[in-house]
Amino acid sequence: MRRILFLTILLMGFVIPARAQGISWQACRGAAGPAGPLLRDCHPIQDFVDPQGRELWIRAVLGAPADARPRVLYVAGVASSEAWLNGRHLGINGRPGATAQAEIPGRYQAIFPIREGAWQPGGNQLVLHLSSFHGGLHFARPMSALAVLPYPRPQRVAPLAVTFLAAGSLLAAVFGFGAIHAMRRTGSSLILAGMAAVATLQAIVESMRTLFDYSYPLHAWRMSAIWVLAASFALLLVAYVTTRFFPRARAPMIGLAVGVIGATALLPGFDIKTAWALILGVALAVVPAAAGVRLRVPGARPALAYLALFLALALAFPEWLADLSYFLLAAGLVLPLLMVEVVRLGRDDRGREAALTRAVSRPDRLTVASARGVELVPIAEILAVVGADDYVELRLVGGRSLLHAARLDGLAAQLPGSFLRIHRSAIANLAQAQRLERDGDRWRLYLSEGAPLPVSRSRQPALREALDVPPAMAAMPA
Repeated sequence: MRRILFLTILLMGFVIPARAQGISWQACRGAAGPAGPLLRDCHPIQDFVDPQGRELWIRAVLGAPADARPRVLYVAGVASSEAWLNGRHLGINGRPGATAQAEIPGRYQAIFPIREGAWQPGGNQLVLHLSSFHGGLHFARPMSALAVLPYPRPQRVAPLAVTFLAAGSLLAAVFGFGAIHAMRRTGSSLILAGMAAVATLQAIVESMRTLFDYSYPLHAWRMSAIWVLAASFALLLVAYVTTRFFPRARAPMIGLAVGVIGATALLPGFDIKTAWALILGVALAVVPAAAGVRLRVPGARPALAYLALFLALALAFPEWLADLSYFLLAAGLVLPLLMVEVVRLGRDDRGREAALTRAVSRPDRLTVASARGVELVPIAEILAVVGADDYVELRLVGGRSLLHAARLDGLAAQLPGSFLRIHRSAIANLAQAQRLERDGDRWRLYLSEGAPLPVSRSRQPALREALDVPPAMAAMPA
């Protein structure tokens, strides 16, 4: 029953913080007595309740409820707490103490049911004993809620449902962009996968307060993680938009974003840090998007309109930004891009097929499939083919190189007779050979340009025969 009550109150997390300081509290000197707390020297609290680094007794006088609905005391913040109403003990969360050794940390959020008989006509004295020695960080507003609320209240689950829906969509986008990157090795798909992954993690961390009853010392880690993830998303957004629409400014834009977004760590309050990290990231991303519009880069105009719309909404409703709008931004941005990437993949595959069909009539050229598309490379311009895992590197005349989605074994059979496998990871174009030199107990083949290629012992006789080099000769002159 207590857990159901706890979750019901927590689902109202979007409205409770606004009422957290609605009660007029007094700070007192106090001690626990046999008949309830003993208080003296009370004075009004002018700003907010702050038990950080100390033991704190506070009290407030409340009127009796006007109806018979049950009430609960809801306490949320980085503190252990204990509560009394009219001297009647309501409950304890952890154990408040005068020192860190005496305190037992409680949960960040706690509810204390108030029995109907605890109320009395007229004024009712509510007393809270608080302490916070294990918070880890100093919070500008350590207590986010101190409120007496009726139970049950209507459950506001819509924001939580939207968060979960956006998180599920973003997780699907992570796998989608990850698959695209595995097939095409495109930098943009990797950045988008990172953006979706960061947003998914932030949705999970944001929901922890509603779904998990964690100890208050973990709150500093949770809030720090939220800011780090928001800042990471903002940096990735700037990197993606700049790479996509204004690539020549990529380095200075990312450097500027690191400085500007990183500076939000100096702002007071984690909600402010998070909101401004996202707002500044979107504002910086507008710059390369606008440059892309000026340069008439395809896709820049809708990207700019989307970023400008989100920026306007974020500035108009900043209190929604970290809790809800951020996930809508991430999902609304990456999901359409995922569909665009899938369509582009299909178009690229059709282009590859057409190029392969055309290549049949060009036996003097090698059809090279890479992340950039299909290219027909003259075989005479290939100096060597070097293995690179599931790909091969084609070293070409003029210092150029290409990654080709093929295996070395397959190319060895496909290339003409002037090419010879001289090492398990290298095929050389003997028409470009200059000399064969010994380097200690190893041999190397020098081509007309570029770095020399290693020659394995087992393939050295075949290479000598092909080059018509006597076994005793240590080098082949150019």
